[in-house]
Amino acid sequence: MAIPTKIAGRLSEGLKRFQPIISAAKARDANESDTSMIVTDMMAELFGYDKYSEVTKELAIRGTYCDLATKIEGKFQMLIEVKAVEGKPY
Repeated sequence: MAIPTKIAGRLSEGLKRFQPIISAAKARDANESDTSMIVTDMMAELFGYDKYSEVTKELAIRGTYCDLATKIEGKFQMLIEVKAVEGKPY
């Protein structure tokens, strides 16, 4: 399924706005918590999530924690694991 042109343009412009923020975080070796805030802001600005009611942090799942989760109409939709900008890959 193709992304509509209007949405693709909005996402592209939004990503350009976040480039300097991500570069600055990388330069200062931002930790996972700081990176998580950037990801939350991106989810709100680029995808329209309400970061106060639709995105939750540190969700407890089976004895561990998930960094971010989206919750729509009372149901969790997506679990997101965040690593520091300069973090090591899995």
